Amino acid sequence: MSRERGAGGAAVSAELSSAERDRILAKSALFAPPPAMLADGRRDLVGLSREELAAEMVAIGEKPFRAKQLWHWIYHQGVTDFARMPSIAKPMQAKLAERFVVGRPGVTTEQTSTDGTRKWLFRWRDGQEVETVYIPSPDEDRGAVCISTQVGCTLSCRFCHTGTQKLVRNLGAAEIVGQFMAARDSYGEWPSPKDGTARHLSNIVVMGMGEPLYNYENTAKALRIVMDHEGIALSRRRITLSTSGVVPMMDRCGAELNVNLAVSLHAVTNELRNEIVPLNRKYPIEELMAACHRYPGASNARRITFEYVMLRGVNDSPAEARELVRLLRGLPAKVNLIPFNPWPGSPYKTSTPEAVRAFAAIVEEAGYSSPVRRPRGRDILAACGQLKTESERARKADAA
Repeated sequence: MSRERGAGGAAVSAELSSAERDRILAKSALFAPPPAMLADGRRDLVGLSREELAAEMVAIGEKPFRAKQLWHWIYHQGVTDFARMPSIAKPMQAKLAERFVVGRPGVTTEQTSTDGTRKWLFRWRDGQEVETVYIPSPDEDRGAVCISTQVGCTLSCRFCHTGTQKLVRNLGAAEIVGQFMAARDSYGEWPSPKDGTARHLSNIVVMGMGEPLYNYENTAKALRIVMDHEGIALSRRRITLSTSGVVPMMDRCGAELNVNLAVSLHAVTNELRNEIVPLNRKYPIEELMAACHRYPGASNARRITFEYVMLRGVNDSPAEARELVRLLRGLPAKVNLIPFNPWPGSPYKTSTPEAVRAFAAIVEEAGYSSPVRRPRGRDILAACGQLKTESERARKADAA
């Protein structure tokens, strides 16, 4: 990987090689999801691109325009039963039902917190499970759906509950977009609201279980479906992808998707970040920040969000707040300060309110918005990964 000297003498990435991206994609393929097929051989149409959907129609002797009709019913209307697609003739409905399904994840658990947060434990056809959370805005009648991209995670971040779960496999595009579609089912938010019509599920944050840039191709395919203007029709400005810093894929994500970017930073020195976010050993802070500066469209209107979990006595000192300000210099940014959400067996404690306020004041004084995220859904195990772990424990207890 070549390096050059940048402003201030810091080492930055020059041009990350395509070989490095190929290595990441090859490793991702080792954790590929199972085919989107039922045991009886029918194929799930959810997760197919427009081109793939048209090819499926041609393969069964139909005209490609049928794909446009199906796209409307699947992604705009949210219909899962071919018999409820009246623009398609009944013989064609029967033909489709013989060969295809419009799938949804199974719901193992659905819980709603006293604060309005709703959490699902979704189950896939191979028995694997992931979590999805709807987080309502405290000020408006809308909110964000936090979706997962992997079963488990490979990063082992010390403060993250999902990091205690080994990576089992990647989610397919159908499983990623299916989480948002199932959340819409739960809230009855079909058909897709027109522009100007209020949406409850107004945003997507790709920051659930897993590292989305280690499952880039499936994640990108799902987000393109979500952004398609004739279907779910969420704009890229309403989608935020969070990464722990997979630098080579950040560049590709910016070039191809250009959704909002969030970076799980959590430390301001390589020494500490190496410990609590081990990916930093591969892509240290200097390379990560350089990639942020390269990210297209970053402006005061489209700031990069830096996630910073506040860990008592670990990363919450005034000195670290000042170093954070130095790192952000010249970058349109906001900082989400996240009080640590304790989980069983965690080695960390939540920073004191006084420490959080002092940290936030330093960042705010430097001109960066630094809201403190309210703990949400603690009564329904809303820390990422908790509900899945509880489900696994319950199954093991039942089997004992």
